[in-house]
Amino acid sequence: MDTHAALYEQGKARLEMLRSLEPRHAHSLQTKMEEHGVTRRDFMKWSAAVTAMLALPLPFSTLVAEAAELADRVPLIWLHMAECTGCSESLVRADTPNLDSLIFDHISLEYHETLMAAAGWQAEENLEHALETYKGNYLLAVEGAIPTANNGSFLTVGCKGHTGLEIIKHAAEGAAAIISVGTCASFGGVQAAAPNPTGAKGVDQIVNKTVVNLGGCPPSEKNIVGTLMYFIMFGKLPALDMFNRPKWAYGARVHDNCERRGRFDAGEFVEEFGDTGAKEGYCLYKVGCKGPYTYNNCPTERFNHHTSWPVLAGHGCMGCSEPNFWDDMADFEKPLGRQLLHGLDATADTVGAVILGATAVGIGAHAVASVFANSKED
Repeated sequence: MDTHAALYEQGKARLEMLRSLEPRHAHSLQTKMEEHGVTRRDFMKWSAAVTAMLALPLPFSTLVAEAAELADRVPLIWLHMAECTGCSESLVRADTPNLDSLIFDHISLEYHETLMAAAGWQAEENLEHALETYKGNYLLAVEGAIPTANNGSFLTVGCKGHTGLEIIKHAAEGAAAIISVGTCASFGGVQAAAPNPTGAKGVDQIVNKTVVNLGGCPPSEKNIVGTLMYFIMFGKLPALDMFNRPKWAYGARVHDNCERRGRFDAGEFVEEFGDTGAKEGYCLYKVGCKGPYTYNNCPTERFNHHTSWPVLAGHGCMGCSEPNFWDDMADFEKPLGRQLLHGLDATADTVGAVILGATAVGIGAHAVASVFANSKED
């Protein structure tokens, strides 16, 4: 309780400081919400939902609401490296504007190659101006892996011919905080898959600062906006796990919150895509689901306005928020078999008894027996 009280006071002081700064947008968030038919009631419900998502007590929802309204006081520089822009698409490609996309639009976005109108020399000047003007105060978001082989020459950006490696090191120097958006920026992603000829790496392997890793291919828009809101509200980074991912988003296994978890416990598995079990919503472990090895909030937050996520749609989790997932989690439509992962050696026959039983999640004996009785040879 004392910790929460101190954090609340810290948030109030941070927001008071932001309130003293000049707004960077002519129109307030309230005006933008009215233009898109978002009511104040909707806004407060969103604030309460974000508060719960960040694992904060309900009274913090007033701080979340105020932080959203003051978001335009925090300059954001968003860089693209070796990537597909899918992480930005996850955030901005909404069929109708929702509060997440409106708040992202309300943030003082100083540079974003996908969204800005400038190009060529003007874009270069805009980036240098933002880096210098807001030095020490801007939030740096990076999307994409950083090629390091041959001095970074595999990624050369802009009319000045700077490498991504040079740009990241320069931008990181003046950043108040750094966020790696997506698995490529966090851990190298598919670009770093063996044999990794470009020497692609995650941002935290390049810079000498703490980097928040938002793993996922792509990460949920909630994880992006939630992390931005936390920094705006408190001026610091959230509690991180061993891979520098926010614990509030990556603190639980996909498997533990999956809507098919009951099917696993009951020993009901899809044996092959299209079978009766698939039609009945059975567990997808035997057709490759990596949920037991993956930490993310996909089952609870989902995608596309909380509509769905891969497992609900009928395909197993690929483990895309984990380091080296492209190599460690393949084949994506088969169980891991006897691959050694995180110190566990298990087959589809023993996953219930070894992986989950050993971590004391209480699988019923009938479920384990069913796994042994119904499993196929690897």
